[in-house]
Amino acid sequence: MIHTILDTDLYKFTTSYAYIKLFPNAMGTFSFKDRDETAYTNKFLKILKKAVIQLAQVTLTGDELDYMTRHCRFLPPVYWEWLSSFRFQPDKVKIHLDDEHHLNIEITDYLYKATLYEVPLLAIVSEIKNKFLGNIADLDSIICKLSEKVALSNEHRLPFSEFGTRRRFSFDVQDKVINYLKQTSQYCTGTSNCHFAMKYGMKPMGTHPHEWFMFHGAQFGYKHANYMALENWVNVYDGDLGIALSDTYTSGIFLSNLSRKQAKLFDGVRCDSGDEFDFTDKLVARYHELGIDSTTKTIVFSNALDFDKALDIQEHCRGKIRCAFGIGTNLTNDTGFKPSNIVMKLTRCKMNVNQEWRECVKLSDDAGKHIGSEAEVQACLYDLRLMVND
Repeated sequence: MIHTILDTDLYKFTTSYAYIKLFPNAMGTFSFKDRDETAYTNKFLKILKKAVIQLAQVTLTGDELDYMTRHCRFLPPVYWEWLSSFRFQPDKVKIHLDDEHHLNIEITDYLYKATLYEVPLLAIVSEIKNKFLGNIADLDSIICKLSEKVALSNEHRLPFSEFGTRRRFSFDVQDKVINYLKQTSQYCTGTSNCHFAMKYGMKPMGTHPHEWFMFHGAQFGYKHANYMALENWVNVYDGDLGIALSDTYTSGIFLSNLSRKQAKLFDGVRCDSGDEFDFTDKLVARYHELGIDSTTKTIVFSNALDFDKALDIQEHCRGKIRCAFGIGTNLTNDTGFKPSNIVMKLTRCKMNVNQEWRECVKLSDDAGKHIGSEAEVQACLYDLRLMVND
């Protein structure tokens, strides 16, 4: 199911390198969560464990190393040289079913390595679940629906990227979808998946994930997390990869923390939860407050979008701010079967082996999507003066 280490999102590599450069001794644990509370079977567990063992065979080939070195100037060749020697270690992936048959997966390692497990594990779970349930993708139906979406994008000049690896129906479905986009879409700007970017000559897309801010929150405090995470990102990438993720500790906190320097330096922000229309207006107002022309900036929307909603958002942004869209499940798992609602998040970290573990928290602008124990979430809310029980 995972044939190459490039079968993942670009921001896994950019974040991996940022850990290497700034926090090479930091360790972390990523934990799986099925938001649908699915009851899995022992047979499913056996198939999953076999697929995870096969991850040990995944490598970076010489051709892939050459491609990534030429197409990702913001990552130094030495990173890809290191990655060519990296191997997944299945024995570090702890998998079991609890008493209610809920699936538990954890991976603990140095963060520059642990972060690389997240997307492949999610993609494996999603594909095995579909196979196990006997779900069979109707490719003709998928392409028919996709052609309508592409036509909508082409007609309305709607820019979007394919962000669908982690919850794809299968590797083959994603392959067919991206192939069709490459052939027919005038406004598909690229894909987050590095393997398919290489295969189809598309631009690999992505910047940084929530975990980068969660790590900073755990290590340096929630009040300083957004500011320090962005400052450190600039320290690593010097202005490249300039779309800032806005909602790790709610977008309101992000906007209040956003300095004029950061607002000018970053090309824009990514909105991944909450009300996109309300966020747009608040971000535009913040840019104006800082004396910045909002029409020179971009919002990348990526929260469970379909093309109809993206069109509504685009119209709302018109004349206020540039916009683009990262569309995932609606592209790679619009099959008629319910997509898996699964995530893997950084749940604990420490700066080095001698430090005690610290719990990681993610707040969300969407109700019910906070990550972390109830006690730590409440502590985070209190520290940020949000004071909301959730």
